[in-house]
Amino acid sequence: MNFLTTLRHGALALGLACFALVAMAQEAPDALVKKVSTEVLGIIKSDPKVQAGDQARIREVVETKLLPYFDFERITALAMGRNWRQASPEQQKQLVDQFRALLVRTYSGALAQYRDQTMDYKPLRADPAASEVTVRTEVVRPGQAPVPIDYSMVKVGNTWKAYDVIVGGVSLVTNYRDEFNEQVRAGGVEGLIKSLVAKNQGGK
Repeated sequence: MNFLTTLRHGALALGLACFALVAMAQEAPDALVKKVSTEVLGIIKSDPKVQAGDQARIREVVETKLLPYFDFERITALAMGRNWRQASPEQQKQLVDQFRALLVRTYSGALAQYRDQTMDYKPLRADPAASEVTVRTEVVRPGQAPVPIDYSMVKVGNTWKAYDVIVGGVSLVTNYRDEFNEQVRAGGVEGLIKSLVAKNQGGK
């Protein structure tokens, strides 16, 4: 099962709520994940518009409570791989903007499928002075096998941000890298940008 398939099944919906609201400056990344996920899941469970599948409200939750804690430039550069250096500064900006918009659509769809999953938080195994860590969690689904979701996180100033999400062993970055490489080979960086724009306009 690939990353997007797992995401559409709603397994990621619970975990994606982990990077929102204002973080304590010195808060450990695993503590931040647990604290914020609890707060955001409270919104998901209690907000009648979210429960009713209101896409505008769901996107608002994703935009304001989730995306500020993703390092989109780093995610995009990693997904582009060596092709990132071929892009001009303006193309890089367009790629970041379009990839961000694509993930808003993708994650909003996952959030809309949220049901009664719960999350198990694994102990953080990292040097206290580390600037990059992996926070490991597991989504527990009634009557189904649990799904491991790991977050690769980097400290940017005093804030932890995610630069990759690994769902059931499948990396978001790696998943998109294969697709992006193929599109760049076929139509160059500009062709990839046009493809992302078309996908995002098609989802409106």
